[in-house]
Amino acid sequence: MSTIKVDTYLTRGGASEIAIDKLKGVSSAASISVVGEGGSTTTNLQQGLAKMWALGNEGSGSLDSFNNSGTTDNGTGDYTKAFTNSFSSNNIACVGTSAGDNTRNYIDTQTRATGSIQIRAQDQSASAQDSRIAMGIWGDLA
Repeated sequence: MSTIKVDTYLTRGGASEIAIDKLKGVSSAASISVVGEGGSTTTNLQQGLAKMWALGNEGSGSLDSFNNSGTTDNGTGDYTKAFTNSFSSNNIACVGTSAGDNTRNYIDTQTRATGSIQIRAQDQSASAQDSRIAMGIWGDLA
């Protein structure tokens, strides 16, 4: 294997950008650190990325998604999102919003598994509602 060491990389056109299909760290399980805005701290790239996200008019299907292989409608406001690529455990962080008809809605996670998550959309009175949901999940993929 060869090693290239440079201080600044410029394309033939003078831009400092790289076109690449795959990025992989060399050490620490292919981990990549990104230097923060202040230049003194780093963030782990893999840990900071959402591993699943979805936007949908639940009850009528997804509008767009990433790592979501399908949605099961379990009843009014009750959905199960299946993952294309499973997580290594059910210790995942889910964040989401829900928009209903002139009400304040929210989503609540019901059941978490490595291959899916069950969510419930409800209004401020805790009544189940079919509504538009936007959600993201962070965690370690299997």
